[in-house]
Amino acid sequence: MALSRERKEELVAHYSEMISQSQAMILTEYRGLTDKQLKAVRERVREANGSYHVTKVTLLKRALQEHGFDLPEAVESLPIAIGFCFDDMPGVAKVLTDYAKDVDLMIIRGGLMGERFLSEEEIKAIAKLPPLDVLRAQLIGLLDAPAANLVGVIQAGVSQVVNVLHAYSEQTEDTPA
Repeated sequence: MALSRERKEELVAHYSEMISQSQAMILTEYRGLTDKQLKAVRERVREANGSYHVTKVTLLKRALQEHGFDLPEAVESLPIAIGFCFDDMPGVAKVLTDYAKDVDLMIIRGGLMGERFLSEEEIKAIAKLPPLDVLRAQLIGLLDAPAANLVGVIQAGVSQVVNVLHAYSEQTEDTPA
């Protein structure tokens, strides 16, 4: 059934809104997936703070052009579904790449981050990154390590002086006056 003009405009507006809210988008080919499988992907992506939508390529292309992006020619003729990454791209990328490993019918075709098109290999590399919270914790640990080492060195120096003074005081107590 053909879409009415109003419905097409609604979809373009919806895609445009999703694009503006996203930090990145991951393009997948979903040909052959059942509704149950698509529902499972959507649930997993939603848990990773993203959204997964089967799109009409011509309408998606219009929405992308509104934001200054071009849809890569390699995916223009394919049935495309997009994983929108609202918060953490590695989380959504991991969900989609893991699902693509499990289900042969889903194929990662690339992605868009900023103004750059990402290849399938780059998406897989991003999927291997730890989540943003873990990266923040690692960064804080790196920043904290030199300070902790400095405190340890100062504390060791002070404790040595205290130990020497304590030993001297015990020695003077033991010797007769």
